[in-house]
Amino acid sequence: MKKACYFSIVLLVIASCGRKTNFTISGQLDGAQGKTIYLSRLLINNDLILDSIKIDHEGRFRFKGNATSPTFYLLKLSRNSFVTLLADSTENVFITGSYKNFIRDYKVKGSRGSENLRELNNRFFTAKTQLDSLRKLYNSEKNNSIYASKREELNSRYNTIITDHSNYITSFVKRNPFSLASVYALYQKWDENSFVINDLQTMKTAASALYSVYPKNEQVIALYNNTLQFIKKERDKRLTNVIKNNAVNSPNIVLPDADGHVRDLWSLHGKYVLLHFWSAKDRASRIVNPVLSEVYHKFKSRGFEIFMVSVDNDRAAWMEAIANDNLSCINVGDMKGSYQAASNYNIQELPFNYLMDKEGVIIGRNLKGPALNQALSQIFK
Repeated sequence: MKKACYFSIVLLVIASCGRKTNFTISGQLDGAQGKTIYLSRLLINNDLILDSIKIDHEGRFRFKGNATSPTFYLLKLSRNSFVTLLADSTENVFITGSYKNFIRDYKVKGSRGSENLRELNNRFFTAKTQLDSLRKLYNSEKNNSIYASKREELNSRYNTIITDHSNYITSFVKRNPFSLASVYALYQKWDENSFVINDLQTMKTAASALYSVYPKNEQVIALYNNTLQFIKKERDKRLTNVIKNNAVNSPNIVLPDADGHVRDLWSLHGKYVLLHFWSAKDRASRIVNPVLSEVYHKFKSRGFEIFMVSVDNDRAAWMEAIANDNLSCINVGDMKGSYQAASNYNIQELPFNYLMDKEGVIIGRNLKGPALNQALSQIFK
């Protein structure tokens, strides 16, 4: 009997998690009697109007809706007069303010998420206003040599405002990792090309936390995917720094070959080398292998070598592929995915290669078929 009761409770909880529940968004606006107010759901690139209502003679309005999780909404009086709300599924959100200055003087109760958005917007508006004022003052004095020291002071104040607001946003996200308000915070921008916050670790924390709770929310999915893109760019940047800061522009690779002998990429300096990443279980890699074998035998006597790195974890499959594809060039792999080597060279697809000159400088990337043959023919003509 107890088991049956427990099972019923579990089913009820599961059912309620997926069921849409009601919320309300209502309020009272001074000077808005007879005006129309709109409720829209905020999407990734636009918004979808859900309902509209005429505000009554006392300035009151009321919307009802349903949702399964916190959702972004726009409450609009006109194209340029709106506020952003973050309403949860059972909240009763209440807005007060005025028709004349709706954006700046509204207040919200009954929704913690919406209160957070109001705080974020007010802070951002204050910072932007201060920056605009300083920018105008700076431009008015930029050609006056008498005010050189004053311009330095203005620059310092300008940078302080940017730093302080960025620190505030970072702190907000860290305090609210499971709130969708953090998504809103992370997308604040000073201009089209400059986000308020550029801290990848903060983005990763918020994206991971939110995705674990709201894996189907479109804003969370967008943040998660954008974070992955930033991570890739950061890896690309790290690879570039490695290339810049080493005597050669290619990180070394030291891995065992098929016979267990340790092979060293840098030991090949003095030869032109094709560094090639592949997998015995990757169809595209296997198609390319005969071409590589042909190119290798054509140019090896002229000072050319191929250094193949396997990302496999199946030694038997690797050995079989080497034999079947007649690969007599250097072939290495730790049979654990050769993760460090692949990471150092930012390998995102297979097969993939880099062509290096005698000093180890990368002079070509992802050369295949005729392009590889043509490049080597030019080198060894």
